[in-house]
Amino acid sequence: MGIAKQAAMLRAARNSASIRSYHPVGTVKCEGVRLFRSQVARDVGCILDLNPSVTAWRCMPSPFDAGGIVHVPDFEVFDEEGSILYLDAPDRSLSAAAAVIASEAARVKARYRLLDRAEIYDGFRLRNARDLLRYASHETPLGDRLRLLTALDEHGSLPLSDCLRAFLETKPVAGIASLILHGFIEVDLDEAPLSPETAVRRIAR
Repeated sequence: MGIAKQAAMLRAARNSASIRSYHPVGTVKCEGVRLFRSQVARDVGCILDLNPSVTAWRCMPSPFDAGGIVHVPDFEVFDEEGSILYLDAPDRSLSAAAAVIASEAARVKARYRLLDRAEIYDGFRLRNARDLLRYASHETPLGDRLRLLTALDEHGSLPLSDCLRAFLETKPVAGIASLILHGFIEVDLDEAPLSPETAVRRIAR
């Protein structure tokens, strides 16, 4: 299929997504314009932002010619090993077989997956990710960051409620959310909603 037709299909897909807005608005690892085909696709983006092995992701990358059918994946994902993965959200109706798209991705040394709903909606990770990403634009001041990291070095881990006391220069919840999102500290996002009892640990760098 011609490059001009692929470009036209990509423009059409992006233009369609650009008129929609889904929450939460903020992201931390998204490169380029944030364009989501649906709320389900936006939810996948939330999961990508909180995946420690993902270094960056892009919305609606260059399309594939999958057996004569132009397919624009929902995401292009980069991991810490430099690998590329193309993803489609679980609500995606494919015009070409997933195996055909995967074969086309392999030609450019990448992988392809159509996600299952359970990967996004089972457990508490998405709920916690949505809560944290409300503070995606926040930046924790150096003093607050140093106070919290020093306390975690001394104690190994602390309940979230105790960590909030380290914040003197900014709002505590926004400050700790920012440090989680930017990989300074970690919490268990899968077992339960974030709570005062949630254990907080420093991430070794």
